[in-house]
Amino acid sequence: MVNTSAVSIREQQHSLIRQLANQIEVSWSQYLDLEPYHLPEDLGYVEGRLEGEKLIIENRCYQTQHFRKLHLELARVGETLDILHCVMFPRVEYDIPMFGADLVGGRGQISAAIVDLSPTHLDRSLPLSYQQQLQPQPQQSFSHPREVPTWGDIFSEFCLFVRPTTPEEETQFLQVVTQYLKVHCEYAIAQSPISEEQKLEMIAGQKHYCTQQQQNDKTRRVLEKAFGQNWANYYMTTVLFDCVET
Repeated sequence: MVNTSAVSIREQQHSLIRQLANQIEVSWSQYLDLEPYHLPEDLGYVEGRLEGEKLIIENRCYQTQHFRKLHLELARVGETLDILHCVMFPRVEYDIPMFGADLVGGRGQISAAIVDLSPTHLDRSLPLSYQQQLQPQPQQSFSHPREVPTWGDIFSEFCLFVRPTTPEEETQFLQVVTQYLKVHCEYAIAQSPISEEQKLEMIAGQKHYCTQQQQNDKTRRVLEKAFGQNWANYYMTTVLFDCVET
C-alpha cells in the first residue's frame, strides 16, 4: 500500500463520474462555507492491488457549520472499474437528513447509479420541506431501474436507483442529483440547533444509516481483496461510514 499525493484519477474515469464529482464540489462551494476536514494522513490517497490490477482511492473531505463531514471518494481499478461515492454527514445538533450518491462503472458503462436523501428521524420520515420541494423520482422513466438491496431500509421515497444506458439518461440522473443537492444545502444552512432530546434521535438515525451501509458486501469484498479484512473494516468504519457517539 502506497500513500502519496498524485494527479487526480478523475480525468481518467467515466464521463458521468467526472461530471458528477465536479457538480458535487460546485454545489458545495456555491451553497456552503467549506473548511478542511482532516482524515488520517494515510487515508487521503491509497494504492493497492486487486486481482492483478492497480487500485487507487482518492478521498476529499470538508466540514461546515451544519455538516461534520462532506466526503467525496473516487476509486479506480485498472481500466475496468470506476467508482464515485459521496455522503454528507450532518452535525447531530441539526435536524438534517443524509445525502448519499454512488456511481459504479466499468468498460465505458455505468452499471449502478443511486442518489437519495435518507431520513434520520426514527419514524423514517423526511422534513416537510423536502416533501414539498421534491417529487419521488419515477424509476420507470429510466429503461433499467435497479432494486434496492436488502439492507436498504435507510432509503426514502425519493431514492433513485438505476442503470443509465444512454447519454440522455445519464444527463437526467445528473440533473436529479443537482436538484437534490440544491434543496439539501439550502435546507441545511437555514437550520437552527435542536434540543438535546432531538439530538439523541439524530445520533440514532445516523448510527442506523451507517450500520446498514456497512452491510454492503460488494464494497467490503473489494476492500478485503485489495487490503485485507482488518484494513477494510478500519476504512469502512473510519472513512466511509463513521458513526457519531455523542
